[in-house]
Amino acid sequence: MTTATDIALNQGVTDALSTIGDDDFSEAAERLLAELGYISERRLPMSGNVDDFIRTLPARNPNTQTEWRFREHANSVKILFQVTDSEIEASTNPTLFADTEFDTGNARSFLFAAVTLKGESYPRHRYAEFTREVNKRIGLAPTVMLFRTESGLLSVAFAHRRRSKTQTNRQVLGDVRLIREIDPADPHRAHQDILGDLSLDRRLRYMDTHDKQRNFDGLLAAWLDALDTEALNRRFYRDLFAWFERAVKDARFPTDEARTLEPEEHVIRLITRMLFVWFIKEKGLIAEELFTEPRVKGLLRDYDSDNGDSYYRAVLQNLFFATLNTEIKERDFSKQDNSTHRNFSLYRYEPEIVDPDELMDLFKRTPFINGGLFDCLDSEAATGEGGWRIDCFSDNIIRRRSKEYGML
Repeated sequence: MTTATDIALNQGVTDALSTIGDDDFSEAAERLLAELGYISERRLPMSGNVDDFIRTLPARNPNTQTEWRFREHANSVKILFQVTDSEIEASTNPTLFADTEFDTGNARSFLFAAVTLKGESYPRHRYAEFTREVNKRIGLAPTVMLFRTESGLLSVAFAHRRRSKTQTNRQVLGDVRLIREIDPADPHRAHQDILGDLSLDRRLRYMDTHDKQRNFDGLLAAWLDALDTEALNRRFYRDLFAWFERAVKDARFPTDEARTLEPEEHVIRLITRMLFVWFIKEKGLIAEELFTEPRVKGLLRDYDSDNGDSYYRAVLQNLFFATLNTEIKERDFSKQDNSTHRNFSLYRYEPEIVDPDELMDLFKRTPFINGGLFDCLDSEAATGEGGWRIDCFSDNIIRRRSKEYGML
């Protein structure tokens, strides 16, 4: 259940993200961390210059290829502050005295660092490489990295340290956990949720429910849990299944007697299509504007945000059946007469679209995909001739609306 505290946290994180593009990334990063509950006066004065950072904190093996790539791509790097057991305890008992001296030898502490990068975007492995390059200079204290690209995208990375298998008195850097390239102006819901889960308040709740001490060890375990890929995947599928159950219960679908799918089949088909569409959108093969509400609202004459009916028809159905299943040069709107009425490769619902040419230009960015996933399951024969309607991809508004159907 969402609490007032959770709502306030989400709003605070959203507001802090909006400042990430400010000139002083260090200040913006500290503002975001403060919203998440991480505040400390333990600071290490640094100029931010990359060469100064490398000289101040030399690596055991200098002048490596990874070091030179970091020099090439990083504009600035700063250690923001240090969080120790004292700060963790003080978060719930402010009367405790917290030392403000930065302790470079304290392995039982978290460091937070901010790095600005020259490129507009980077792959996951490059962020992991930069994270290790900074971490290997810091000793044993795990370091949380905040990266900002030239285009203003924010990434948060964390490298776990584990005991060496060959030298038990040493630790080595393990896997890098990464939240990659959050758009501060329009963050994904999943990014907002993960950032919220990393807040000190929610990590303290994790410690309490999992019998962890409120100290460095407890916070380390809590961070590793929040960024655990398997745990995130489990949560995603748990949330997806909860949505599936609600959709099966609440949605209404066509009820033609000739051929009727069970509600579960309808919902599974929609989920499968949407997952595939989202995947290729992330690859840049579908226009982002088709999933941006202000943009979509301007494309549709009677946009209804409550149930998404017009969006499902004019955008998603046209994307599924007349875009992904049709060659680009053959894409066009139905003439809304008997000559094209049952041709499922043609766009529908032209009267519901403000500027059909503009919508078609957006669809042109999407390639033709020849696969059964996006076949329209309506029959070419009319229902009066023994045919059926499953997807109800039709310009015949009277016939379409006379059936009991609903969209998700």
